Amino acid sequence: MLDIAIEAARSGARVIREATAQREKLVWETKGHSDFVSEVDKASEREIVAIIDHRLPDAIVLGEELSPTVIASKGVVVIADPLDGTTNFLHGYPEYSVSIGIARNGVLCAGVVLNVARDEEFTARRGNGAFMNGKRIHVSNLREPGRSLIGTGFPFKSLEKLPQYLEQFSLVMRGTAGIRRAGSAALDLSNTACGRFDAFWELALAPWDVAAGVLMVQEAGGVITDLDGNPAQLTAGAFVAGNPAMHAWLLNTVRRANMGGKD
Repeated sequence: MLDIAIEAARSGARVIREATAQREKLVWETKGHSDFVSEVDKASEREIVAIIDHRLPDAIVLGEELSPTVIASKGVVVIADPLDGTTNFLHGYPEYSVSIGIARNGVLCAGVVLNVARDEEFTARRGNGAFMNGKRIHVSNLREPGRSLIGTGFPFKSLEKLPQYLEQFSLVMRGTAGIRRAGSAALDLSNTACGRFDAFWELALAPWDVAAGVLMVQEAGGVITDLDGNPAQLTAGAFVAGNPAMHAWLLNTVRRANMGGKD
């Protein structure tokens, strides 16, 4: 399964690279507040779907530009984001990726996140670890929140969650060395898996944002849950991830923020 995901991701990434020189001429479509799609998203998805249809003809494809309403629990489901970080790409900011996760009978079994601009390929297969460009990766071992670097994402598609998020942001910021927002959840989770971030949280994420990244964190020795501490389900929407110690601290901090900062 992983080899198919890699082939599809590389094909989608090739389309994106070829379009880079023509970025300023691309047509943007608006799906919602600060939520854009370009012809490159669609072209990348066509490449990905063509490979999946050929290599896994019985698979269901769940993608940001296709958007079926359910994730099937039986059989093979391919969860793809053909261009995670579209706004970054359109502005030439080098944090955008192709993300593909594959689930069999409701269990994630393979994932790839390809940082197109930096040529970093993160891969994971259930039970076999996580890798970047073929080299095994692990979550960080840092246990001190005051020295930690935390990744996050803003709920720009769900502004009704902004007050809740800002309470969380304020409390987390007081306890860490820094917070970074890059604009691609798939890359944020991959950067958590390889130890660049000690932990990560975000609200209002879709299955295609996190499918590959969830497996990446798990296979790199990390923990990823919803805001209640339950094991991550792709439809949870909100996620907290990190090495075991920092995940526990961040989860507790985010939950405290939701209770007005009280223990």
